[in-house]
Amino acid sequence: MKNKIIAVLLMIGTLSSCSDFLELSPEHLINNNSFYKNQNDFERALLGAYSNIRGLYSNSAAIYAAELTSDNAEIHWSSPSVDEMQFEQNSLTSTNGTVRGIWNTCLYTISRCNTILSRIEGVSFDETVKNKIIGETKFLRAFSYFYLVRLYGGAPVTDQEFTSPGQINATDLSLKPAADVYQVILSDLTSAESLLPTALNSDKTKASQATVKALLGKVHLTMRNYEQAAAKLKEVIDVNQYSLVPSYGSLFSAGNNNRAESILEIQFVRGMNLGNNFSALFTPAITSMAIFPNNLQGSGRITPTLSLLNAYEPGDARKAVSVRDSVALINGGRTYARHALKFVDWNAIALSDGSVTFTVLRYADVLLMYAEALNELGQTTAALPYINQVRQRAALPALTGLSQSQLRLALERERRVEFAFEGHRWFDLLRTGRAREVINAFYTSQNLNFSVAEYELLFPIPLAEIELNPALVQNPGH
Repeated sequence: MKNKIIAVLLMIGTLSSCSDFLELSPEHLINNNSFYKNQNDFERALLGAYSNIRGLYSNSAAIYAAELTSDNAEIHWSSPSVDEMQFEQNSLTSTNGTVRGIWNTCLYTISRCNTILSRIEGVSFDETVKNKIIGETKFLRAFSYFYLVRLYGGAPVTDQEFTSPGQINATDLSLKPAADVYQVILSDLTSAESLLPTALNSDKTKASQATVKALLGKVHLTMRNYEQAAAKLKEVIDVNQYSLVPSYGSLFSAGNNNRAESILEIQFVRGMNLGNNFSALFTPAITSMAIFPNNLQGSGRITPTLSLLNAYEPGDARKAVSVRDSVALINGGRTYARHALKFVDWNAIALSDGSVTFTVLRYADVLLMYAEALNELGQTTAALPYINQVRQRAALPALTGLSQSQLRLALERERRVEFAFEGHRWFDLLRTGRAREVINAFYTSQNLNFSVAEYELLFPIPLAEIELNPALVQNPGH
């Protein structure tokens, strides 16, 4: 019964996230007037905020944004949409539906968080529980702003709960510069860190204190605050709450909930319209293949590039459980067809309804980010053991004697194969300043006649949102 209640609440939250950021409706006002009265109301509201973030990962949005834009993925589908082709070619326009969907999902989450935070202080219940709700809510708001600022270069910033059009009109909702958004992110995460208990949350779909520390480390690394990043990431390592699981493949297959390596994850439920579409997204669009029950056909929308397959070193144990270059056919044969294996529900009877958990943050990321921070601080020798922990699990030899520049490239390659199809590649290349060089070199190697211009490192602000909010100004070049 409990699982059914959670599933229903998640479904309600997912449906709500389709609303525009500025939309107000009588139903919304009525619900708020009768809600937020006790601890249970706030716990349910927090669950709804988590469900919005889930929307980034239950369909193709996060994968299009961070994988299809990169050298990791391409489309092998006969009828891709204009929006999909724009991601593959890094030629996004302000009318792209997925670009608007990501924008709205993040801002709607922020709006929900603002409502929780504006109401909770006026309601009396257990202070420990209240602090935990506030901490998780601030984490989710920071997570959403971090997603926005990296993709769009800025975001409207507000901590207000809007209850009337007049309030909206009186509020400055212009696009704030990245520096201002990052200060909000750091403030929320620092506050969340102080409010959440130190004990590990056994439910990895919810943020614990170490979850906040891990995201803080990633934010500082992105801002190139290397000392702060190293300090915060080392705290995650030193709490000894996480470890690399021995079997890399087990991170991405059925039963992967709440693994020792998971720091933050999105769980899915098959058969209740609460699944994910990775089983369709990552597998070939071949009608005669025999890899699913009832011989279902994938979509071929996220296909590993040959460049990615060649990025794995000989003997890398991750390759066989991450990517494959052929599929079994109904007639017993095989045909060449590159495809990804992570997060695919091989027992799905509807490929848009998979049940495999998606891991947003995991311990391997912390180890590699810590190595990156140390290397940027000139501590290259001290950084090597942390990348080597990840390589050891992959059955690869330890790296030794690398220079700072050599370790930079080694980390770039390691992260590419370690986190392929987990929504990291584009963000990694943006953070290191290598996006244009790497992606344009990839296009050239494929004899493709398009490239990434400097202005295309930022997504366009959705045109429909500019029309709704005239205070927004389009990113230059778009």
